[in-house]
Amino acid sequence: MWSNPIPSDAAQPPFEVVAPADQRLPFVFNSPHSGRAYPADFLAASRLDERAIRRSEDTYVDELFLSVVPLGAPLMRAHFPRAWLDVNREPYELDPGMFDGELPPYANVRSMRVAGGLGTIARVVSENVEIYAHPLQVAEALDRIEGVYKPYHAALDTLLQATRQRFGFAVLVDCHSMPSSVRTAPGRVRADFVLGDRYGASCAPEIADAAATVLTELGYTVARNKPYAGGYITEHYGRPAEGLHALQVEINRGLYMNERNFQPTADFIRVAADIVAFARALSELPDGGLWPLGLAAE
Repeated sequence: MWSNPIPSDAAQPPFEVVAPADQRLPFVFNSPHSGRAYPADFLAASRLDERAIRRSEDTYVDELFLSVVPLGAPLMRAHFPRAWLDVNREPYELDPGMFDGELPPYANVRSMRVAGGLGTIARVVSENVEIYAHPLQVAEALDRIEGVYKPYHAALDTLLQATRQRFGFAVLVDCHSMPSSVRTAPGRVRADFVLGDRYGASCAPEIADAAATVLTELGYTVARNKPYAGGYITEHYGRPAEGLHALQVEINRGLYMNERNFQPTADFIRVAADIVAFARALSELPDGGLWPLGLAAE
């Protein structure tokens, strides 16, 4: 499947919130990297073909989690691709070597993510494959940040604040996918799920422990914080002392899709059903009720 580019008239919004008629759960699900609508000018500026440029995409993750909405939880999802703009970074993590012109003085040009080519405006897709044929104008990067990045985070923050106000606390589940194998170690297969809570800093331990238990009982292998402890979104929004909890969930792509041709496999439906079971089990803990108010800010 190859999505059409975002129309020049912006008929398709860059992101959306799929909300239940009535939010019954203190959860907000977020899929920031599953966008598959590639702007035509971006494709024209890239040196990659349509298959290669998708290597950093969390393909179908938004669709896997879409069934949480009928349970009573909103799902926020990006339509723009991660290769075009990464909202799981600081707003100005930018590589000066990518641009024709001088970056603003407040840009973070020295982060490890920038060094790896995966800043707010990525230089590479996975496997360190360069995206752009020529340097970008600084104004282009700033336009993406002002026009899409900041509205995305404003919408996400609004969802979380409304959820906390309604339930006394909020749990952000940041939804991602990962390659099935470790390319630097051929033959080594990753766990089915990796849960990231910034080593206990972004959510109450009861939430991460329960998530791991539920997934294990569903028959999956689960790792914690390695190799993914959570990105900017988990770190920025996860403030347990304030009643805001954030947990990153990475799904092994080999569970539900063909990683070579980007097509869902026959197991997609089963994994999607297990995601619903996972969300339902979390929302019902402990003892058939919602999470205790002890997890909220005092």
